[in-house]
Amino acid sequence: MSKRNQTLGEFIIENQTSFKYTSGELSRLLNSIRLAAKVVNHEVNKAGLVDIIGAAGDTNIQGEDQQKLDVYANEKFIQTLTKRNIVCGIASEEEDDFITINSQDENHQNKYVVLIDPLDGSSNIDVNVSVGTIFSVYRRVTPLGTPVSLEDFLQKGSAQVAAGYVVYGTSTMLVYTTGDGVNGFTLNPAIGSYYLSHPNMQFPEDGNIYSVNEGNYLDFPLGIKKYIKYCQEDEGERPYTSRYIGSLVSDFHRNMIKGGIYMYPKSSKNPKGKLRLLYECNPMAFIAEQANGKASDGYTRIMDIEPTELHERVPFICGSKNMVEKAEEFMRNN
Repeated sequence: MSKRNQTLGEFIIENQTSFKYTSGELSRLLNSIRLAAKVVNHEVNKAGLVDIIGAAGDTNIQGEDQQKLDVYANEKFIQTLTKRNIVCGIASEEEDDFITINSQDENHQNKYVVLIDPLDGSSNIDVNVSVGTIFSVYRRVTPLGTPVSLEDFLQKGSAQVAAGYVVYGTSTMLVYTTGDGVNGFTLNPAIGSYYLSHPNMQFPEDGNIYSVNEGNYLDFPLGIKKYIKYCQEDEGERPYTSRYIGSLVSDFHRNMIKGGIYMYPKSSKNPKGKLRLLYECNPMAFIAEQANGKASDGYTRIMDIEPTELHERVPFICGSKNMVEKAEEFMRNN
């Protein structure tokens, strides 16, 4: 029975038998992510003291300006996962294409691919606002012993075997699921270990927080506009409270604990949506569903969407189940 203050390493070992593909590899993979997150956390906490904030001077495949910490976090996660000889491929939001990893074993028997957003919300780092890392893990679908292909990464979210995020905030937390509930671990910086602090995390079925960038209100679909007005009505348990940080990890984390809905719908500026299906929406949807929440594009379950490209964007509505279903109702009827 898992208990508070158990270390992440102890928890992984104790619970690996509940994972249907038990072989020890996934445990080593999660430990690698834990290690890379500690390294990135150390740099995030030094921001402002060393020359690591601000733009790096390049843009990524998304056409977005890369921050110095984006580049650093991307390098650290790729280095850690590569050197430990655990995965056969990595796809990162910061890379144009996926990375093939050749195992030291000539037969290339590694089974897992990782998709990662190394530093979500990095534009906030200059003003000391929480940022995060999001990761998603799949079993490869191409034959063992061959190089990975795009097919290994373009899998539905329902095929994920693990997903999680790290939030670098007032305290640093790693939250993850392997399909058997959601657990959160807080880093003790004095000794460098993560401890179970939030066992069996759950979204309340209802909430009173809505998180959306209302500055884009005029560009939103009519259904979303009407849902926002519904949230603002003084009736019953409403009006709801508007809370928007601008970092998906931070907004999601708060809403999971307190109850709420996060929305990044399509708009006239972003007709396909803004968030990436593979690096952001699928892993967060997996966590949400494992925590009694729901994730949708307004009409369809996020994890049922068939990906067609590595950097695909989709609308994203996620959070407390009843709130998401109400937003979907407004979308269907308008």
